[in-house]
Amino acid sequence: MNEHESRRSRLLPLFLTFLKIGGFTFGGGYAMIPLIQKETVENKHWISDDDILEIIAIAESTPGPIAINSATFVGYRTAGVLGAVLATLGVVLPSFVIITIISMVLTQFQSLRAVKYAFYGIRAGVLALIVKAFWSMYKKCPRGIVSYIVMAFAFICAAIFDVNVIIIIICSALFGLVTTLLAKRRLDHQS
Repeated sequence: MNEHESRRSRLLPLFLTFLKIGGFTFGGGYAMIPLIQKETVENKHWISDDDILEIIAIAESTPGPIAINSATFVGYRTAGVLGAVLATLGVVLPSFVIITIISMVLTQFQSLRAVKYAFYGIRAGVLALIVKAFWSMYKKCPRGIVSYIVMAFAFICAAIFDVNVIIIIICSALFGLVTTLLAKRRLDHQS
């Protein structure tokens, strides 16, 4: 099977995988990250753990929701432009259908205690998924004083000073680039 046929054979599984992720994940993109990783890396072996880290970094730094961006990038990496379209459609379609249906009936049921309590439970579950995504990404990130400084700086800027996320990402990237170039220059001078 050549590369073109291999990519075409992945189109339907790609769509169905992201349809499942989009349909059974509550809480948005960050809650989807562990499921995207599990399905695309561990179950389907379409991409590697390093690929998923790169895709999430790119998806986070480009405009738009992280789940849609991630689906688009995974789809493109797996099956080209048509794969990107189908993965994106798969991840968006369940939310679109569900929100359309809910908006039609929620006004009639929003005052029920059971509905309120269900949403409290969903929020708690989403928080757990976000913490799991954080932990998974933390385990894959390089460790060292520079990484911890960047992490602390980014957290303080975002959580305490409410700095725009784009500025934090750009500054973090520049800091990482400069420290890597300085370390490389230091090694070249020692050799």
